[in-house]
Amino acid sequence: MEEKTKEVKDCGCRGGSFYTSISEKETIVQEDLEQRIKRLSQKNSRFPCSIIPEDKAYYKEGDIKNFRPEEKLGEPGKYPFTRGVYETMYRGRLWTMRMFSGFGTAEQTNQRFKFLLEHGQTGLSIAFDMPTLMGYDSDHPRSKGEVGKEGVAICTLNNMRTLFKDIPLNKVSTSMTINPTAFILLAFYIAVAEEQGVPLEKLRGTIQNDILKEYIAQKEFIFPPEPSIKLIIDTVEFCAKHIPKWHPISISGYHIREAGSTAVQELAFTLMDGFTYVKYAIERGLDVDEFAPQLSFFFNSHMNFFEEIAKFRAARRIWARWMKEKFGAKKPESCRLKFHTQTAGCSLTAQQPENNIVRTAIEALAAVLGGTQSLHTNSMDEALALPAEKAAKIALRTQQIIAYETDVPDVIDPLAGSYFIEYLTNKMEKEAEEIFKKIEEMGGMVEAIKKGWPQKEISRSAYEFQKDVEDKKYLVVGINEFAEDEKIEIPILKILPEIEEKQVREVKEFKEERDDIVAKNKLEELRKAAEKNENLMPYTISAVKAHCTLGEIVEELKKVYGTWQEPPNLY
Repeated sequence: MEEKTKEVKDCGCRGGSFYTSISEKETIVQEDLEQRIKRLSQKNSRFPCSIIPEDKAYYKEGDIKNFRPEEKLGEPGKYPFTRGVYETMYRGRLWTMRMFSGFGTAEQTNQRFKFLLEHGQTGLSIAFDMPTLMGYDSDHPRSKGEVGKEGVAICTLNNMRTLFKDIPLNKVSTSMTINPTAFILLAFYIAVAEEQGVPLEKLRGTIQNDILKEYIAQKEFIFPPEPSIKLIIDTVEFCAKHIPKWHPISISGYHIREAGSTAVQELAFTLMDGFTYVKYAIERGLDVDEFAPQLSFFFNSHMNFFEEIAKFRAARRIWARWMKEKFGAKKPESCRLKFHTQTAGCSLTAQQPENNIVRTAIEALAAVLGGTQSLHTNSMDEALALPAEKAAKIALRTQQIIAYETDVPDVIDPLAGSYFIEYLTNKMEKEAEEIFKKIEEMGGMVEAIKKGWPQKEISRSAYEFQKDVEDKKYLVVGINEFAEDEKIEIPILKILPEIEEKQVREVKEFKEERDDIVAKNKLEELRKAAEKNENLMPYTISAVKAHCTLGEIVEELKKVYGTWQEPPNLY
């Protein structure tokens, strides 16, 4: 055998790829054809940290001892909702095809929305740029070079008006992936809806608004945990009273998984975040059956096909049981775990990007078989850049092929009763409960986060996964096996510098044209309400109508709440 060295390329996945950091020279052993075929035919490529035992080739009745279908499964649409949250599921209505979109200016994203709606998308999902996520206006010095790069720049009411130009808000449901500034984006949306003459009770959609997973995984936070949770409960309370069809939180495991967690960790940390929000809302004085039906979830669908399906089924069962037994929910709607799914960004590769179409299709099928309520399918080019039009259309067509060219939607929970699936669902539930117990022993999720426990667990899992990729215990096609020297020849979306210049100019003009005295008075009213611990949603809506910007609102609240940095030596 001949030995040679080569430089191993970074995968460069948009979601924070696991398949990175192999930057030094690596020795590659050149095998002859016979040896290579033998090795690959014997390779049991599987996810590290999986709950599937390596020494078990098949499953039988004894693997699910004492399994009581009437207790563990029930019927679709009925407690414990293992088989689905609605009686008819996709036979009555397909999942919402909600492609995650946003780049550059509000005008550009408005055009992308219309493009996707014209090609069969059934719901909108907005990606915001980093300054918007972190509470800075586009003209702030810290925004320079980031405006419109990772999503759309929205920091004024004018931006939101443009974003939804010619899109009636009473006709679409809108999801906004926004967290520390979620309450401000909701206020913008409400103001635009009122300008369109749409009553609040007709608005349908979601703000992500899940700050706990930001401390755990994605790291986009502004304020300390306690005031951040307070702002979330403000939106929960406001929506329960005024926007009954709106989901004020999308409790998100997606970013936890993208950071490197296992499927079980994603499940357990996400549900514990959800239980934490329920606890705080009840402490606010809200009745659980008043707000719980409006809570929603957001999960990742990864490449470990059967494990992902089991994760979704276990999530519904655990949530239903906790809501009924621990929080005293009486309405069935309070026990229904409704969730959006996005295919795994971190599974995508920059090399051989066309392979990502196949990966996304497999992950999308797992989400549908797992009973998702809405779905985003990643585009093949997302390891390289924000999606180009053609790539986004292929990703949408992937969902449409599953929906209209297969019989998958015709049967509810078709894998129920499989020894293997029921074994995985039971084991997923059991291992999640063990993690819940550890977190409760630490004093709850907020205290666990301050101690860095979930963060460390995710880091450990990510390291183990990366090491197994580098050691070829887990094969990634085109990365550590079947790699090729290639020139990537697919269209790449580029955000030009002129886009930032245009956005900054428009923000400055917006500020110059308003009544500054009125804006300053509204900001002062907001700050005083924060000092009195009042619900800030009405004050925020009033402020954005007076043309206060996102950055100005955040800066005013920093005077009351301060900012948050992770403790040193957390890892």
